[in-house]
Amino acid sequence: MQLTVGIITISDRASAGEYVDLGGPALKETAQKEGWQVLCEAVVPDEAARIQETIRSFSQQGCGLILTTGGTGIADRDVTPEAIRAIMRVELPGFGEVMRAESMKITPNAILSRSLAAIVDLSLVIALPGKPSGAVECLGFVVGAIPHAVALAQRTPTSC
Repeated sequence: MQLTVGIITISDRASAGEYVDLGGPALKETAQKEGWQVLCEAVVPDEAARIQETIRSFSQQGCGLILTTGGTGIADRDVTPEAIRAIMRVELPGFGEVMRAESMKITPNAILSRSLAAIVDLSLVIALPGKPSGAVECLGFVVGAIPHAVALAQRTPTSC
């Protein structure tokens, strides 16, 4: 099954053009190395409604996997987990647990991460850290479960 991917960078400053987004391109490169097709990309501010609109739009456009980067910390404007939980059908706690556990081997600050995965409409949404290296590392920790999770989200039979 060819995975189709949407990538959303969530950052007030990047969306305002105050700095160049590095997280989205890092995830795009990683997705392409996995053989996945990147269909949609966006940079949005840390605003729940914009995050939700973009996720739903990407899902409607056929992205079976939606990767977000940013907004998973504990700063006042970090609202990505809340935005996703408000529109999800089901959360997949194992993704966040594994990402945090593996990241703790790299940095003690990983315990502050609120990364998660959930099913929204017909898409698997994975909320990754904003730091490009952290986003790519966390994606790598869960990559093995992604094809089966996407197939289930899209209600597609799989042999996994």
